[in-house]
Parts: sequence; structure tokens; C-alpha cells
Amino acid sequence: MALTHNFLLFCSLFPFFVVPSLSKTSFRPKALVLPVSKDASSLQYVTLMNQRTPLVPVKLTLDLGGQFQWVDCEEGYVSSSYKPVRCRSAQCALARSKSCVNECYSSPRPGCNNNTCSVLPDNTVTSTATSGDVGQDAVSIQSTDGSNPGRVASVNKLIFACSGTLFLEGLASGVKGMAGFGRTKISLPSQFSAAFSFDRKFAICLTSSDSNAKGVVFFGDGPYVLLPGIDASKFLIYTPLILNPVSTASAYFEGEPSSDYFIGVKSIKINGKAVPLNTSLLSIDKIQGTGGTKISTVNPYTVMETTIYKAVIATFVKELALVPRVASVAPFGACFNSTNIGSTRVGPPVPQIDLVLQSSKVSWRIFGANSMVQVKSDVMCLGFVDGGLNPRTSIVIGGYQLENNLLQFDLATSRLGFSSSLLFRQTTCANFNFTSNNV
Repeated sequence: MALTHNFLLFCSLFPFFVVPSLSKTSFRPKALVLPVSKDASSLQYVTLMNQRTPLVPVKLTLDLGGQFQWVDCEEGYVSSSYKPVRCRSAQCALARSKSCVNECYSSPRPGCNNNTCSVLPDNTVTSTATSGDVGQDAVSIQSTDGSNPGRVASVNKLIFACSGTLFLEGLASGVKGMAGFGRTKISLPSQFSAAFSFDRKFAICLTSSDSNAKGVVFFGDGPYVLLPGIDASKFLIYTPLILNPVSTASAYFEGEPSSDYFIGVKSIKINGKAVPLNTSLLSIDKIQGTGGTKISTVNPYTVMETTIYKAVIATFVKELALVPRVASVAPFGACFNSTNIGSTRVGPPVPQIDLVLQSSKVSWRIFGANSMVQVKSDVMCLGFVDGGLNPRTSIVIGGYQLENNLLQFDLATSRLGFSSSLLFRQTTCANFNFTSNNV
């Protein structure tokens, strides 16, 4: 069992948990929808889900690669429908639990029950893990026809994990846990698709914090319609999702694969010119699980291994030679006088960055709206961050680079669909019509 020091520290501090099972109402939606917004202070993407009995809105940080949902069960968790997941049960096996809580040193409550299986909740913002009971409780979420929200659908026994209140450190204000969307059987996408027998797909469309508008998460297949009547699923380009055989969680048991979503970036081009890279860093080491490229909603900006970062910066600066550089503004390393840069439909007219995928004809193109960050009225910086010389993952594509891009994750075929910037299509991720049509 490979466990981090932070896990052992947190494990000594508090007991924790999860719980659900997948019985649901007779209503069988074809897809579900959730709003998601960007917290301007923490730069985290947060959503609200109605949970428990009676239902209460629970604010959660969206964790694309998270293994499951975990919430604070220590403070204010009241629900008549909560049930602990017993050791050696089918739900316990589904959660891949390797341990059992045989004695809880307090009166029974959510997150503290005897004969309950436990897992390792992961706060991926602070890179810490703890031990938490597994539980089940009721969740309600709106259905959708792809254009509007519809009738409410319910899962009566959604599986999740409990944590203590201190484990919320580093999360956005008011957040009570994290919504895990990763490659496991008890992530939210997996449980929703199993509960309602719809396609094992989900899509995210994130907005910036420049406005109060909401982005959107879809569970199930398209259409994914954004105003004015644009089905963004029609613009998707596809690339394989790659399984990292070694967990990238803060704490894990030996033999567990990663729940993160990796893609096969083969090279990087800027203005069509290849960036000189050590391409071995772009492959996943099958023994150690290091290297490769993953997608994250927790990292606010794309993080690159130092040699990749320096090569990208050098090439970008060369291609933007006519724009004066200015002093760096943390956490960025390349900043420019933006007074005369101007703007286009897809952001500042700066060199395009292409993440070249399975062939030279398939690239994820990053335009100025997703590459340049306005840090002062007259200063813009390239929104990439130096990740050091020996990071676990060589490239982590962060949230800023995902904004106003539709990403569809097909769990059944292990395939990612990506749209590149929707600004080109004269729409944005803020354009889903959340007015209910009550279908």
C-alpha cells in the first residue's frame, strides 16, 4: 500500500466516510444537467447538487479526475435517508474499499458507524488524503433534453465518502466537498449512467469568472445545445483517452490505476512551428505512472514540466517578438505589454498553440482567449505555469485552457471529444438555457 505522509497525518486527525446505492425513481431520463460556475477567489469550478432528506443544496468543487464524491459529514450533516455502506457488501466492492471501520469512538452518525467500509477521499487542491467511511444518500438532479432542464430525477442511494470539516481546507468558500468525475465505478458520471441506463458519457463546458453566468455539465449523450440554438456536440474532434496504470491520487493502494483522464499529446506547435521537446516526457511510464498529459479542473492554469515549459515560453516569445515583454507576474513567467495587442473573436491575436495528438491532422488548438491572462490593465501573461523538473505528470491542462471549450468524455469507448474554442462558433459555455421546460 503506497500512502503519502499527508494521508497518515489526516488519518490520525479524524474519522471519515461515504455512502450510497443506486435505486432511483421510475422516471428514466436520457440525460442530466448541472450548472457550474467559477469562483473568482479560488479559481475553482463549483456546482450545486440537491442531496439528503430533506433535500439541501450542497456546494461542491468539481474535480474532473476525482474518484468519487466526498463531503464533510462532521458538521451539519442531517439526513433521514443516510445509510452506511457495510463491510463486504456489493457497494463496498464497487468502491474498491480495502479497509473496514470496526469501531467508531462516538455515537453513530454520518461518517462514524461500525462495520462500515472506508476509502481514501482526496483533496486534490491541497494534495492531501484521509480515511473516510463510505455511505449512501439521496440526490436529486434535473434531467435535460439537451436544450433546457426538465423534470427532476432522483437517485436514492448515491455512493459517496465522508470527511471531517478540517479536510475542506483550500476549497472555495462555502464548499462542502468535491464532486469526483473520474474513471471509477462510483464517480458521479458512472453512478448516474448506471442508475438511469443512459450512455456512459458526460460533457463539461466551463465559463470564466469574468461574468456571473453559469457553465454547464451534461451527464449522458448530446445534443448539447447552446444559445442561439447551436448543438456544440457537432463540433467535436476525437482523440483516445489513455489509462495510466498507476494511481495519481494523493494516497492509494498498490495496483490501483489512475482515475485521471490522460490524452496522447505527441508534440506542441506554436504558429505552426514545432517546439523542441524531450518527447519521452510526453509518454506515460507504465511502471511508475509518471509523464504524459492529463486534463484537470482543479489546476487553474496549465502546468508543464520545466524543460517543456521553458521551450514553450522561448518559442512563444520569439513568435510574439514585436510585443514588448515586461516583468513577470506570478505565477506566470512570460508577460507582455498589452496596450497595443488588440482583440479578436477568439481573444488577443497572439500565436496559436497546438497540442498535436494522434496524428499531425488532429490538434487541440489554443487561441488567445485561452492562452493569455490579463493580470493588469496593461499587462497580459501567457497562462502556463512551471511545474518543476520531476512532476508526476509532465503536462496538466488546467481550467483556464478549458474555458469555452466543450469536452465530452466517452467512458464506454475511452474517447475524448473536444471542440476547441466555441467563441469561433459565436457562442460560449455560458449560453445554456437554464430556464426549465419541465419535460
